[in-house]
Amino acid sequence: MAGQVGERPTRASAPEYQGALGSLSVNASLPEVLDEALRGVRAAERSGDLHEVARCRLAAAEACRRLGRIDEADREWKASYRAARSAGHEGAMAWALWSGGTLARQRGAFRLAYRLLKLASEAGERGGDVVARGYSLAGLAETGRIQGDYEAVARLHERLLTEARHRGEARHTVWALEGIAQMHRNTGRFDEALALFEEAAETASRAEDRRGWAWALRGIADVVSVRDGDAERALALLSRAEEACREIRLRSALAYNHKMRGNVLYRAGRYGEAREQYAGALAEFRAMDEPRGTALARLGLVKTEARLGRDAARTAAELAALRTSLERIGLLHARELVNGAAAELGIGPLPEPAADGPGTGTGTGTGTGGPALPDVGAEALRTADPEALR
Repeated sequence: MAGQVGERPTRASAPEYQGALGSLSVNASLPEVLDEALRGVRAAERSGDLHEVARCRLAAAEACRRLGRIDEADREWKASYRAARSAGHEGAMAWALWSGGTLARQRGAFRLAYRLLKLASEAGERGGDVVARGYSLAGLAETGRIQGDYEAVARLHERLLTEARHRGEARHTVWALEGIAQMHRNTGRFDEALALFEEAAETASRAEDRRGWAWALRGIADVVSVRDGDAERALALLSRAEEACREIRLRSALAYNHKMRGNVLYRAGRYGEAREQYAGALAEFRAMDEPRGTALARLGLVKTEARLGRDAARTAAELAALRTSLERIGLLHARELVNGAAAELGIGPLPEPAADGPGTGTGTGTGTGGPALPDVGAEALRTADPEALR
């Protein structure tokens, strides 16, 4: 699928840090980024530079999102968009919409994520901002991948990887490698997944991208745990990744790291330790209002409690509730995931939800035929065209 990097990548950059903040490193601590961004906003407002206000608000939005300060992130990206619109700057509008779409995906609002990211890609194209358009297309691809529609997004991931390599964009190269690796891992192609995660880690390390490196280590840890049963190596890798997450204050990535630590411990039969990790990750996800992470941590906790002796009927009821939650979020593989857990635990069949149960408005439905991508998502992915990045 993906080959080796042909050239040494350039040092990773953070194109969401723009204008007066353009010198900030991709590895800058997020509280530092937020402080700098808010100072920049005040200075730009005093000078009446609406474009600079939009750029500083964008950095503030992204710092808040990654710190798990969701309500603040929502206010900041909208303020960035308003300033960009007032300035008549399509590229800045694209970046604000990209930030809003990324936040929507993080919150499990996939329909909104597709709408905003499609608008962002269109604004980036109109404004001639190739990087904003590329990030928006990557956001669409990642949204589809997280939902589990690999057929719809695999080719887009590959094309974006090709373009990232062509442009020497190390950070996007790492993102695409990790996305393709994750799809391989989730479909049981562990050797291919490991090779790509390792390539991503090496690329991120050479480019001094601590964020991408931490996510790649998490992927490697997952594969060596599930494929090789090597819990100690996996835990060591996760500890190294955790150091990077704490250094930059990547709150969401840290929570997913803790959930993965729970997965590794669970596979090793260390259920008491796994329960502790899942419970901690669950609290972290809930504090950030991140429904997908919350549901996945709950799933790990339910499985662990069952291994530790929880009543089978109670476990079945909790798994059924989780299946509904995951489907309402919009994860296409929710039924397979939860029913697989029930089979693993020797519990089932799980009770089905009432046919007329209300949804949350953020997912894709829970009919017996299985959920599907929302129309806006299918259309956004169909019309995504990386050729415009050339």
